[in-house]
Amino acid sequence: MITFLACVAILVLGYFTYGTYVSRVVGFDDSIQTPANRLEDGVDYMPMPWHKVFLIQFLNIAGTGPIFGAISGALFGPVAFLWITFGCIFAGAVHDHLSGVISMKHDGTSIPEIVGMYLGKNMKTVMVAFSIVLLILVGTVFITSPAGLLTSMTGINKNIWLVLIIIYYIVATVLPVDKVIGKLYPIFGAALLLMAAGLFGAMMIGQFNGSMHMAELSLTNMHPAGDAIFPFLFTTIACGAISGFHATQSPMMARCINRESETRRVFFGSMIVEGIVALIWCAVTIAFFGDSVSIAAAGEPAQIVNTISRALLGPAGAILAVLGVVACPITSGDTAFRSARLTIADAFKIKQDGLKNRFMLAIPLFAVGVALTQIDFNVIWRYFAWSNQTLAMIFLWTGAAYLLVNKKNYWIAVVPAIFMSYVSVAYILQAKIGLNLNPTLSNIVAVIASIAFLFVFMMRVKKEKSKIETTEKVS
Repeated sequence: MITFLACVAILVLGYFTYGTYVSRVVGFDDSIQTPANRLEDGVDYMPMPWHKVFLIQFLNIAGTGPIFGAISGALFGPVAFLWITFGCIFAGAVHDHLSGVISMKHDGTSIPEIVGMYLGKNMKTVMVAFSIVLLILVGTVFITSPAGLLTSMTGINKNIWLVLIIIYYIVATVLPVDKVIGKLYPIFGAALLLMAAGLFGAMMIGQFNGSMHMAELSLTNMHPAGDAIFPFLFTTIACGAISGFHATQSPMMARCINRESETRRVFFGSMIVEGIVALIWCAVTIAFFGDSVSIAAAGEPAQIVNTISRALLGPAGAILAVLGVVACPITSGDTAFRSARLTIADAFKIKQDGLKNRFMLAIPLFAVGVALTQIDFNVIWRYFAWSNQTLAMIFLWTGAAYLLVNKKNYWIAVVPAIFMSYVSVAYILQAKIGLNLNPTLSNIVAVIASIAFLFVFMMRVKKEKSKIETTEKVS
């Protein structure tokens, strides 16, 4: 329990220390009008109170991510605490803060556009396609999984639930951000936090009365299937530590922030809170089941959520379990489709102030999503973990380039970018869904690739410094 409490304390301390440092490095100026005020259109650009923006951002990036990922990560044992804690502070929160601030500085533009500005047009083209595919995949899986769960709980035909969820998605995707998302998300976000707080309290009581025991930190890999910590732990737990999906969500709230100084609370802060939620779910899973073999035998993450919530929180836990495995996926799904709409609109310069234009982009997206619900999606979804972390890696290099161009400390992004480069390359080389190569060879190649990425970036650093020196000589 000491390890768990220490990690919670480090996350909180990380927000007030490293979060403050990162915010100062990136910079903010409240004398500058934010896009929410300067470009207010009553649809996507709309100023909101920071606490509401925070709760929406938190739910946008969370969904079931810090729950399901953390439960799966618990199979590795307490070593997972280290990745959640330090990955969240030095990688995930930096990634989210940069994605939100850079988008805000560029009028709330979507991530592919930002990547194009700082990594070139070719990378922008790749990112447009990559982001849209990723968002449709996220949206689709968050149609099918809650529909299946609702069918199992109610007995109502799955297709009926699919239709109802899709209708809700269409409404949430095309209506102004304050009509559905702005009203419902803060409530769901607060409920998700309440669920985590309740489990935290129940776990503490269980620790003191002896009904549960939390193992202390061990670097031993406890995964029953023998999956290596490097790199598999770092893709298994994504949303609780770092997730590229978050970068696709940040522009939505970058269009709703009132003052630049609020960005630390909204972007860095929401990631830290998500890390705490992930830490709680990872810890309570380990304490409740006792060992990795028992966790693996308990079933899918959704079943584990239901089991733990009902056992520790009683009737209220049953309600919160439904929220966790049904409502939260739906809220992640609708914002995924909304982000896909905004990404296409930015890429093709299609104004979104008219309802007709919003439907013109939304309907084809949902047509693809509906088609995918009829396919065995597990085959496709296996690649999401890798795609997610690869997207995070690309944006960290983009953030580093932004900081370089603006003469700021780019190392806050470079260091995690190097690590995520290793994770992304090593995973796809040695995973069974990838090339299934020898782990040692894969790790060596991944390290070499990471060094190569750093070399390319440092060449750009040299080029930028040369520009500055030339300018100074001319002046």
